[in-house]
Amino acid sequence: MRVQLNGALAYYGTGSVQPSVDMPTILFIHGAGFDHSVWVMPARYFARHGYRVIAPDLPGHGRSEGPALASIDAMADWLARLLQQEGGGETTIVGHSMGALVTLAMGAKHHRLCHRLAVLGAALPMPVGAVLLDAAADNHHAAIDMANTWSHSTQGRLGAAQTPGLSNYISGQRWLERMSDGVFHTDLMACNSYTAGLDVGDLPTLVIVGEKDKMTPLKAGLNVARSLNQSQTVMLPGCGHSMMSEQPNQVLDALANFILP
Repeated sequence: MRVQLNGALAYYGTGSVQPSVDMPTILFIHGAGFDHSVWVMPARYFARHGYRVIAPDLPGHGRSEGPALASIDAMADWLARLLQQEGGGETTIVGHSMGALVTLAMGAKHHRLCHRLAVLGAALPMPVGAVLLDAAADNHHAAIDMANTWSHSTQGRLGAAQTPGLSNYISGQRWLERMSDGVFHTDLMACNSYTAGLDVGDLPTLVIVGEKDKMTPLKAGLNVARSLNQSQTVMLPGCGHSMMSEQPNQVLDALANFILP
């Protein structure tokens, strides 16, 4: 779906179903350097279970015009305007990695738009190492190599996948290689700088953590869950940070059990 927002073209996926404003809304927020396509499986699932899916490309990502937004708060504000423009009503917000920070910021800054939250691969704060930041600032492929390697479990790096014929590691590499120059560094700096977001009140929140996550370690994800008033946690054994590709069925089950009546 292509729409105009703040004078620029914005794109969001709908799960391949024509949405209706009468349906409850679910918003999917991608991580640093990615776009809406990381949510293809859950987007299609919830679109076929009575939800209006909004899975946007953040500015400067995928099919949305840039520039990329420089802060987590700015991303949350942009998404709030998108929801208000598109008539989303009270919305279930789901985000991964950087998108998890944006999800928490939505809950903190735009509480009245949110019905419940789900954060995947979350840490707060979410520090990014200087080596990765420097490589991203130089638009060097090493930034993609480092992030993609650290985002996968040992099995994932070796090519294991629940989807036959697919290499999660190579898929992650190709996803990140589609970025425009400067986008990855902007995203990583936004993650590195964000320290707020835990004041989401009594919004029910699902926290999904990967046992082998090296980007947002298990301990950090559990600390996020403990800091929230109403949270439940699902731990994915053996899973790295790229959980939607490494364990897509388990992620979908966790989301469905939390969201569907």
